[in-house]
Amino acid sequence: MMNLMHWRLVVAVADHGNITRAAERVGMTQSGASQALALMEQTLGVQLFSRESRQTLPTAIGLPVIEQARVMLGALQTIRQTVDSVRPMLRGTIRLASFPMVLASFLPPLLRQFNRLYPGIEVVALEVSDDEVETLLAAGLVDVGVVLNPAPERNAGPLGRDEWVAVVPTGHLLALRGTEQGVTLQELTALPFVLATGGCSTNARSLAAEACLQLQDVRVEVREWSSAFTLVRENLGVTLVPEMTLPVDRQGLRVIALQPPVERVFSLVLPAGQTASAAVQALLDLLAETSLASVR
Repeated sequence: MMNLMHWRLVVAVADHGNITRAAERVGMTQSGASQALALMEQTLGVQLFSRESRQTLPTAIGLPVIEQARVMLGALQTIRQTVDSVRPMLRGTIRLASFPMVLASFLPPLLRQFNRLYPGIEVVALEVSDDEVETLLAAGLVDVGVVLNPAPERNAGPLGRDEWVAVVPTGHLLALRGTEQGVTLQELTALPFVLATGGCSTNARSLAAEACLQLQDVRVEVREWSSAFTLVRENLGVTLVPEMTLPVDRQGLRVIALQPPVERVFSLVLPAGQTASAAVQALLDLLAETSLASVR
């Protein structure tokens, strides 16, 4: 029965032209090497080498067999190098912090694909607020975190984006506008307002402050986006929310685009000054490949 040792012997004999030196190269005795070659030739039914007094040379049929053996052994070496290059990322744990909406929408497809490709790596997802993500990253308590609108120097991996939109009752004067007109942030801040935060520091109040505005009449402040939609239906006020939070059932609500548009961008970010581990880099590489594929 032929094995890899036999094929290494065949190549070594071809390289050295001598069974004794070939046997030393592959770690066999001279007699063992001679028996192995004889067994291979008997199994194949052809003579691979011509034995002369001082040399062992390939026969006509031996030459192509030896070349195929080289190809096979080269492919095996490539397989081993490939496995060795990824071995550090075949096992491990990634601690990932994210705020709820991204954890429930953008991350699951990515993490399912990552788990399929790297079943030995466990991703532990922590559901926290956006401020808590930054705190965990700063303390080095997580390996990667979802950050809103990260600065360019943070070398982030883009995960997704959406726009802020106004939501008003269907009977509101703003609801009578054409969809192409939209509403300005300045107009919204002057109206009775239902402030929804989603547990995040980036919300309608912070957006207004960035535009040198302020909410002039906040009737109620809630954490849950769903609570805000209920209160808007009850004509308690208008609200401003991320597009991804909109409910499937929009009865009683009118969604109006903000003009000019204001986007939220979420990205996977490493702790400052920290180099990605092999496992984290694999996740970032997959994210980059996924993002590129979605653009094509």
